[in-house]
Amino acid sequence: MIWTNLGKRLAALDSRTKTSLVVAIDAVFLPICLLGSVSLRLGSLEAAMQTALWLQLALGLMTIPVLAAAGLYRTVVRFIEVRVVARAGVALAAAVVLMYGLAMAIEVRILPRSSLVMYWFVAFTYVITSRFLARSAVHRGLVSREGRPRLRMAIYGAGDAGAQLARTMQISREYQTVCFVDDHRELQGKTVVGLPVYAPHALDTLIERHAVDQFVVAIPSANAAQRRQLLEKLEPAGLPVRIMPGLVDLVSGRARVSDIRELDVADLLARDPVAPDPRLFSRDIAGKVVLVTGAGGSIGSELCRQIMTQRPRRLLMLDHTEFSLYTIEQELRPLAAGIDLQAHLGSVIDESLMTRLMREQGVQTVYHAAAYKHVPMVESNMQQGLRNNIFGSLHVVRAAQAAQVETCVLVSTDKAVRPTNVMGASKRVAELIFQAAAQRSELRTRFSMVRFGNVLGSSGSVVPLFKQQIRSGGPITITHADIIRYFMLIPEAAQLVIQAGAMASGGEVFVLDMGPPVRITDLARSMIRLAGLKERTTDHPDGDIEIQFVGLRPGEKLYEELLIGDNVVPSGHPRIMSARERHIDPALLDKMLASMRQACDSNDPESMLRQLRNLVPEFRPPEEVNAEVAAALAER
Repeated sequence: MIWTNLGKRLAALDSRTKTSLVVAIDAVFLPICLLGSVSLRLGSLEAAMQTALWLQLALGLMTIPVLAAAGLYRTVVRFIEVRVVARAGVALAAAVVLMYGLAMAIEVRILPRSSLVMYWFVAFTYVITSRFLARSAVHRGLVSREGRPRLRMAIYGAGDAGAQLARTMQISREYQTVCFVDDHRELQGKTVVGLPVYAPHALDTLIERHAVDQFVVAIPSANAAQRRQLLEKLEPAGLPVRIMPGLVDLVSGRARVSDIRELDVADLLARDPVAPDPRLFSRDIAGKVVLVTGAGGSIGSELCRQIMTQRPRRLLMLDHTEFSLYTIEQELRPLAAGIDLQAHLGSVIDESLMTRLMREQGVQTVYHAAAYKHVPMVESNMQQGLRNNIFGSLHVVRAAQAAQVETCVLVSTDKAVRPTNVMGASKRVAELIFQAAAQRSELRTRFSMVRFGNVLGSSGSVVPLFKQQIRSGGPITITHADIIRYFMLIPEAAQLVIQAGAMASGGEVFVLDMGPPVRITDLARSMIRLAGLKERTTDHPDGDIEIQFVGLRPGEKLYEELLIGDNVVPSGHPRIMSARERHIDPALLDKMLASMRQACDSNDPESMLRQLRNLVPEFRPPEEVNAEVAAALAER
């Protein structure tokens, strides 16, 4: 308790006071160290006291400026480490040489010169011991928290990153490192920074022996697949798992131990991002006037962020939601030095607005991300969903044609492939509109489409919902036990949209490589286990979180697809495929869209559905498709 209180007082001092205190203590003890050295050489303290005591005092004090010159008084006490030992040894050796030279110069023979060599050993012991004792006291004072013990952490990874994290945790008020786990056999059974290293198969032993509360994965060099394998090893332990910040950020000070983050679902997907191709990434953006519709949405806002990195001449952001548009503008405004950043409040349904905006601003590139995308919401608000997704896209195309825009890219969805809901079918019609526009050879605008699945962290994504439900104690609600989905990170999706648009010659449907589909139930169970909780079932009624299957929502199907046919070819980018799919003759499409507009104007649900099925013959009831899938699953 006394040691802790002393540490608290030391930690509370400002740096100048701490330095003055260390110098004052050294001014007392360094002469005592020299007196002790003389005593050892002469055989008694009494003899030493009678041998030029004033000179011993002066020589001892002379050591202080040498230590100061070596930087020992600039070292922060709580960060003292092994390098200080070497620095102190060299500085004391220099002090001894200086004393010896001075004694030779003035021919002082009162003190035995061998005592100066002994002084090096005694003073070195004092300097190192005092510094590390001070560090220990300050650490104790910093981490002391009455009524709130530190979490006991086991670090997975005993390499440089793990060792650095363990050292940093020594002064953390939140965490205390108690051991390591590592896959390398040469480290297992050894100690790293004073802590034991265990093999992964000994998780139960180390958890019980060290009362571990959490695991921290400290292997920043691991790729996504390796990280997923590590997490699978830790899942059976049933303890929370965290991820350390990047080592560069930790060491540079941009990240702190308190920034150790919760597991993100991206850590569970075994997917490594591919760096964007600089040529493709900048081709349609650098120095150009770019328009993003739906700029306040998940994909639209990320497109704006990525576009800003390529320094367009002007970025126009359009959205009909005031708060979303305000939010992205406030985020990007500080980055807009030399870029004309404009926020335009309006809807793609307003064709005159779209035409005026593109013509007056001289737009060269358009990314059309504005859409209503929530399946149940569009299902119950069919008229507005069709107007926004179909006729909003039509107005963007007409405005781009009138303004002779160079590139116009539609952001589409996997739900447009063999759709079972109004939202997916409306997005397929939007694709048909872009395909038809690309067939008009007299136009200079290159129209293309980019299709992908769910993006992590978007509005309506299951991942934030699951996290919130876990924090609330459950239950986690899933529509169906066998439902699967494709997932992608929002930044990667936005980067690939930009690159795909740059590769377009006109009319292509670019399909992003989403990786393997994910079973939503498996995702939920992994999130429960890696949060340190257990699933509550009939066999395990004492579990923490229950999973409830609440039934498929209107228009929802068990699985999604990315391609309508098999006519797909590589694009030249490892994560992008190119497809040529069924299209409708532009003249016929115009007539069909006119019929759809009449149905929307009359707000006749049956007529709207009939016209939608005429445009998208593959649009089928979800019950029919899901019954086929369920039958196929039952046969496995």
